[in-house]
Amino acid sequence: MTPAPSNPPGDPAIRTNALRLLDDVPLTGAETAYVDAARAANTLRGYRSDWGEYATWCAERGRTPLPAAPATLTGYLTDLARAGAKVGTMSRRLSAIKFAHRLAKLDDPTANARVLAVWEGIRRTHGAPPEQSTPLMPPVLFDVLDACPVTKVWKTKGRPPEPDLAGARDRALLLVGFVAALRRSELAALRVEHVEHHPRGLVLTIGRSKTNQYGDTPDLVVLPRAANPARCPVTVLEDWLQLARIDAGPLLQGITKANKPTGRALNPESVNALVQQAVSRAGIDPAGYSAHSLRAGFVTYAHLRGASDRAIAHQTRHSSLATLGTYVRIHDAWTDNAATALGL
Repeated sequence: MTPAPSNPPGDPAIRTNALRLLDDVPLTGAETAYVDAARAANTLRGYRSDWGEYATWCAERGRTPLPAAPATLTGYLTDLARAGAKVGTMSRRLSAIKFAHRLAKLDDPTANARVLAVWEGIRRTHGAPPEQSTPLMPPVLFDVLDACPVTKVWKTKGRPPEPDLAGARDRALLLVGFVAALRRSELAALRVEHVEHHPRGLVLTIGRSKTNQYGDTPDLVVLPRAANPARCPVTVLEDWLQLARIDAGPLLQGITKANKPTGRALNPESVNALVQQAVSRAGIDPAGYSAHSLRAGFVTYAHLRGASDRAIAHQTRHSSLATLGTYVRIHDAWTDNAATALGL
């Protein structure tokens, strides 16, 4: 018999007892390990939080959270909708409730006809297009890269200036994230061992991703060399690794106040913050920008440069070509449009 994983991935607080969603859904140690391994850490964290919100609502109203009666769920959804909750938030809460019932080997209450009818009405009434990150692409991307600090000047008397490692790291993060069209979780998970040299540049191996949960066949993403060293993801990444003296372990690391790498990988949330800080350094309002702006920027810019959807999806690893359309619709709206030629 294959032993359960002794060190399942994810947040240690979540690992302690699977989700800690329910006191009356006991799991063995082996089951807990496999439940943890079945969901990404962020997903588990979200389930735990969402179940807590739902359970609190039930307790305040004397309702039983598990098993959930159809009227309980429709009442919960109605209260959320009236309170202004987004459809995406409510959908995530339903996923957590469904998952909890599956753990308890109970029927899925979200599939009940009453719940489905109310949920469809809420989506029609309160649905809105999902908020999308502003694409970060040239020429704005170049301004953001140029604003990354190059030299660390110390206030300490007698300490000479040094290469600014945070600036070098941020340039690598921005260019690799853009050219490789990576998700923030993929950027944070990159390791030196995932980088292979190629005559035309570098090849990144992405073991697990949003669309490749099991990592059975790792995805390969290319980083081609560019003519301009300041805009070349290969050169910028190699410069960062050389300056930080990193030859193994996490590819993108935190930097201490003493201008030293921490040896620890960035977490996905900090990748978001670093992108926003980099945008702000260039004198640009960071509102609307996030780590996803790099991936959205690649898709939009490649489309504007004439790349086919299939060629773009080869790099982004989108399983559906239709999904790419959500990135470029705003720019396409201006193409060959008579409204731009009215002469007003």
